Amino acid sequence: MKGKKALSLITSLAIVGVLLSGCGSGSTPGAPSGAAKATFKDGMVTDVGGINDQSFNEGAWNGLQKFGQKNPGVQVKYLESSQSSDYSPNLNQFASNNYNLVWAIGYLMADAVKASAKAYPKVNFAIVDDSITPTPSNLTCVLFRAQESSFLVGYIAALKTKTDKVGFIGGVPGTVIDEFEYGFRAGVAYGAKELGKNISVNVQYANSFSDASLGKAIAQHMYAQGADIIFAAAGNVGQGMIAEAKAENKLCEGVDMDQAKLAPNNVLTSALKNVNDAVELISQDVKEGKKVGGQTISYGLKDGGVGIPYTAQAIKMCGQDVIDKAKKVQQDIIDGKIVPPYNKATYNKYLTTLK
Repeated sequence: MKGKKALSLITSLAIVGVLLSGCGSGSTPGAPSGAAKATFKDGMVTDVGGINDQSFNEGAWNGLQKFGQKNPGVQVKYLESSQSSDYSPNLNQFASNNYNLVWAIGYLMADAVKASAKAYPKVNFAIVDDSITPTPSNLTCVLFRAQESSFLVGYIAALKTKTDKVGFIGGVPGTVIDEFEYGFRAGVAYGAKELGKNISVNVQYANSFSDASLGKAIAQHMYAQGADIIFAAAGNVGQGMIAEAKAENKLCEGVDMDQAKLAPNNVLTSALKNVNDAVELISQDVKEGKKVGGQTISYGLKDGGVGIPYTAQAIKMCGQDVIDKAKKVQQDIIDGKIVPPYNKATYNKYLTTLK
C-alpha cells in the first residue's frame, strides 16, 4: 500500500547542541533528549557512512533530534555501523531495550531490518530508501524520488558548464543510487537540448559510502579529464569530492543536505533529500498511535520530500536566471510534463523523447 504525507521543504534547522560520545564500532549512542524517564524511545542505526557524513545519516539524526526537542519525555539515540555486520546487532540492541521505534537508515539494511521486524513483532521499525514486499505490519518503508531533485541539479550543471563535460560519482551501485545517476544524466541531457549542444557525463562508482579519500581521487581524475562540475551521491565519498573541488577551485554539486556550507565558493547547488522531515513526521505519527506500519510512503518534489535550495547562496552561485529556469523545470516535473527516469531502462526511453 502506498501513502503520501506532506513535508515542508526545510533549508535550515535550529538544532539544540547534543554532546556525542567518542565513536565505537556500532555502539555509540547520542545523548538522550527529554526527561530522565522516557515515555517514548526512538532510535536510529546509521549505515557505514556514519553520523557525521554531512549528508544522509546526519540529516536523519537532525530530524530525530528535532522530534525529541518537540516532545518532552522522548528519548532519542543513534548507533553507528562501522560495517554491514553491525546492522543486525544495532537494530536488535534498540529493540531488546524496548524502544518504541527503530530506524534503519539506508537500503543496505533491508535484510537486517526485515529480520529484526520478524524477531520483535511488538516493536515498530522503519527503513529509509527501501521498499520491502510484502511489508511486515510493524515496518514502515520510506522512499524518496531522488531522480526528481537529481534532474534539477543535472539541468543546472548543463546550464553552467563551460567545458561541456560534467561528472557523476556514485557510492555503492543499487536501485537508490540509480535514481541519482539517471535523474542527473537526464537533467544534463534536457539542458543540453535546450542549449543546442552536446554535454558528456563521466560516471564513476566508488563502491563505498565512507571512503572520502577515494572520492577526492576520483574527483581529481575527472577534473583532470576536463569535467568542470561534478555531482556525487556517495555519502562520505562526496565529502572527498567537495574537498577536491575546493582545493582546485572547481565546481561541484552536493547531495541530501544543502552542502554549500562545506565549500561556499564551490558547491553550485545540492539535490536535497529531506530525510530529516520524514524521520520527524513518522516518529510523531508512531508516538501518537497512528498506523503507519505495513506500507511504503513515497516523497517527491510535489510534497516537498526532495528539491534544491532556492537561497541567496544558490542565486549567488547559479545566477538568478538559472534559478528561475530551474523553478520552471521543477514545476513541469510536479505537473507531470517531465518525468525524470530512475534507472537505465527508463533513462534510455527518456532520451528518445528528446530527439
